[in-house]
Amino acid sequence: MKIFDMHIHCAAKPPVPHDLIAEMAKAGVYGGCVFSDWPDRAVQYENSGSSFEDRLKEIKAWCDPYPERLFPIMWIHPYEDDIMDKIDIAVKEGVAGFKIICTDFYVHEDGCLKVLDKIARTGLPVIFHSGILWSGAASSKFNRPVYWEALMDIEGLRFSMGHCSWPWTDECIALYGQFRYAQTVRKTSEMFFDLTPGTPPIYRKDLLTKLFKVDYGFDTTDHIMFGTDCSAHHYRAESTVRKLTLDGGIMDELGVSEETRKKIYCDNLMRFLNKQ
Repeated sequence: MKIFDMHIHCAAKPPVPHDLIAEMAKAGVYGGCVFSDWPDRAVQYENSGSSFEDRLKEIKAWCDPYPERLFPIMWIHPYEDDIMDKIDIAVKEGVAGFKIICTDFYVHEDGCLKVLDKIARTGLPVIFHSGILWSGAASSKFNRPVYWEALMDIEGLRFSMGHCSWPWTDECIALYGQFRYAQTVRKTSEMFFDLTPGTPPIYRKDLLTKLFKVDYGFDTTDHIMFGTDCSAHHYRAESTVRKLTLDGGIMDELGVSEETRKKIYCDNLMRFLNKQ
């Protein structure tokens, strides 16, 4: 079974894709999504971040050598200059999706929703941070999962909720039920879970038990994806093995099938990225 890590960060340093692939292999991970450096418009990270041009060049250098294994994700800010044109450029250059962290804005703001509607029409997904944001700034208020209800009005958008919105994991699971119900009565967005911690190990069993055992009357496992939050420059193989072992042991206890694990570690991400 191929394992993909859908949540890998990089920074403004020279890309070393061969080293990344080698380190991932030590953990039994075949490939994954690599996020660009953050936008210089992200005021939360003052005096840091990279220009759009540098971010695009960086992420292509990471992923172009391994197009079937590493997928370039462009981190954008909805209020950076000429963002609509930049989305078109990124799509033309072959990015696999977009990354957004609500550092100083709410996802339901009109300006952000217009950007998300634009992305929906490209057919590419959006990977969101959600939940508490450890950044040294008071920005978690922007990342409560219930705010993502506004995305029900965007037809055809695929988006993921990073870290299952810890510590608001119950709210995130409830939000998923809301989106799945909405899909039965209207044209709307499609929500995915990003299992990336987030959740400290002591919370992990509670999260996975609720996620797998919640009785919504439909299969909740079609939208769950594995991620680590590792750095592309220092992909922590030992840490990744610990995460896989912890989650795997809990799945054993819960009786999660091999077919379901294949979806979580591979198939759901391929559908999320529209690569099936």
